[in-house]
Amino acid sequence: MQQQNQPRTKRSRLVAGALAAGVAGAALAGGMVSNTLPVFAEPVRVEAPQQNFGFADVVAKVSPAVVSVRVDQDIAPASDDGDGEQMQNPFDNLPRDHPLRRFFDIPGGPGMPGLQPRGRQAPRQATGQGSGFFISEDGYLVTNNHVVDGGSKYTVVMDDGTEYNAKLIGTDARTDLALLKVDAEDHKFTYVGWGDDSKVRVGDWVVAVGNPFGLGGTVTAGIISARGRDIGAGPYDDFLQIDAAVNRGNSGGPDFNLNGEVVGINTAIFSPSGGNVGIAFAIPASVAKDVIQSLKENGSVERGWLGVQIAPVTDDIAEAVGLAEAKGAIVTLPDNETPASKAGIKTGDVITAVNGETVEGPRELARLIGNDRPGTKVEVTLWRDNEAKTLDVTLGNLASLDEAASANGQGSQRVPTNPSSLSGYGLTLTPSEDGNGVVVTDIDPDSTAAEKGLQAGDVIVSVNGRAVTNRSDVSQALADAAKSGRKAALFQLRQGDQNRFVALPLSKG
Repeated sequence: MQQQNQPRTKRSRLVAGALAAGVAGAALAGGMVSNTLPVFAEPVRVEAPQQNFGFADVVAKVSPAVVSVRVDQDIAPASDDGDGEQMQNPFDNLPRDHPLRRFFDIPGGPGMPGLQPRGRQAPRQATGQGSGFFISEDGYLVTNNHVVDGGSKYTVVMDDGTEYNAKLIGTDARTDLALLKVDAEDHKFTYVGWGDDSKVRVGDWVVAVGNPFGLGGTVTAGIISARGRDIGAGPYDDFLQIDAAVNRGNSGGPDFNLNGEVVGINTAIFSPSGGNVGIAFAIPASVAKDVIQSLKENGSVERGWLGVQIAPVTDDIAEAVGLAEAKGAIVTLPDNETPASKAGIKTGDVITAVNGETVEGPRELARLIGNDRPGTKVEVTLWRDNEAKTLDVTLGNLASLDEAASANGQGSQRVPTNPSSLSGYGLTLTPSEDGNGVVVTDIDPDSTAAEKGLQAGDVIVSVNGRAVTNRSDVSQALADAAKSGRKAALFQLRQGDQNRFVALPLSKG
């Protein structure tokens, strides 16, 4: 055994010597070092703190501030015809001694002494359950808009079972938040404060307290699984994803950090079964704090409105417009007048910053504009014609969006004869009837254009910001883009009253 170990020891010394000598030494020797081993960086290692870990101290402090929210909702009787008139019961004509009569008699009918006489049915009541938490000692509490939506009466059930009536102060459907108020003389409620969710990291612990399935105060724990989640709920999506056990009834309940501060408000779950599968979404405290303050002061939330349709800037679009990075939001304008159009923003502009703050994409732009009040003047930086420009825009009121966004209806288009072909892209084109743009009448399903999302019926409005009215215009715009060294051309497309942008690579034209 000793003899077998000697060669191995000797070799290890040789390897160490070769590594110490280095490549320079090997070069001076006129030869190459053999039997060398690669040198790797040390693996990641974290020294975990040694401590007795638990959530009991946090839970004991915050639980009195978390409540169950019971919502009563009036439901019109099914037999009401919608005009307030009672519809005829088809079983009214059964003989009074018929054995089935008892199944169809409505309380208050003849022969049922002690009850109200038969008449119009009173509305039925449905009851919903959710969660909430106090944010002030005088009784203001936060929950979800979808918890209180349609409610006629709100009851707050405390951790010790005490019940209070609450009134609705205001709601904000866009962020799914609502503010209630309990008026209780000579009673100071235990309340919790807002945490700084910008300091919350993926992997940090959170404690969720709420009212799942109406069971009352229930505590679960988990970690922050992800940040900045967009689940398609609206333009202000920026959810925290957590894996704590959150179920129906937890909506409106808080997620606490280990300091007992609210960092999120549970609002949605992802679940094929309807129960917890470890994917829940919470409104960040930074969003909720501002919305709730506005509800407390005004009963509603007023947001600034820019008046543009926006889309992400892809790598292809960035290349087509000459941007160094795929950041910002590319703009299309509706047909009607908006704050953006008044300020000089044009379709095809890429908004890259607001008040000096970088716009990474459409969500950031929506939040930056929405955080300002109507009438505020903001500085919008945009990219147009290969250079940055700055415009001042006075924001409108988002409440006017529905009225302002009403677009002229576009009738069905008859496809004219003699279509022209843009064969390199697999497109068949014809001028539009109104002379504004070129209609895509046919498309090769295996073409680059189809791969990028062009469809038959799309109207090509412009190419690289140049308006087109026929095939020759499109071809010329593509040729000019190629001459300028571009690798892609930016197509502005219209389908009905919606505009979008698609970048087609010139190399595949």
